[in-house]
Amino acid sequence: MTFLFLRRTGRRLAGLPAAALLCTAVACSAADRAAGPAVPSPPPTGRQAALCRDLHRELPGSVGGLERRSTDPASDFTAAWGDGSAENTITLRCGVPRPRIFDDPATGSAVVDGVSWAPERLRGGGVRCTTPLRPVYIEVTLPGKVAGDGGDMSALVDLAAAVKKTVPSLDPEDTRS
Repeated sequence: MTFLFLRRTGRRLAGLPAAALLCTAVACSAADRAAGPAVPSPPPTGRQAALCRDLHRELPGSVGGLERRSTDPASDFTAAWGDGSAENTITLRCGVPRPRIFDDPATGSAVVDGVSWAPERLRGGGVRCTTPLRPVYIEVTLPGKVAGDGGDMSALVDLAAAVKKTVPSLDPEDTRS
């Protein structure tokens, strides 16, 4: 609408390229800011929220060689390690809804240092891993740069102690947590 108004009045549009450049610069800098993982929606309540808060307090300072950083928005239900870029940041969300992959009886799990995780390969080579046998679902996303072509989940070793300490296992055969 501004374009039509400017055109009718006979004004030149010399400011338009500058405005477009400014918008592009703002969009690029906004994308470069370290946004955090999305807070689970709806966020957990009651016992699940308490378990997530306990986990948040126990999370390590580094995972997979990446240092923990603050998230935006700040939340007891999310955490991140890395530089904030999508290709170099590991994210954790606690209290996520039950993943659809659990509807598939063929979904397998891998035990990493005493914690079961159901891995799901993502576009771009990343791996999303979710705990299947805990009273609250914990989701960790490993970007392709961390997981590599083989789907390496070894970074989860760094999270195992915190998960086992704060979120009990529901697996009757699991005596490790």
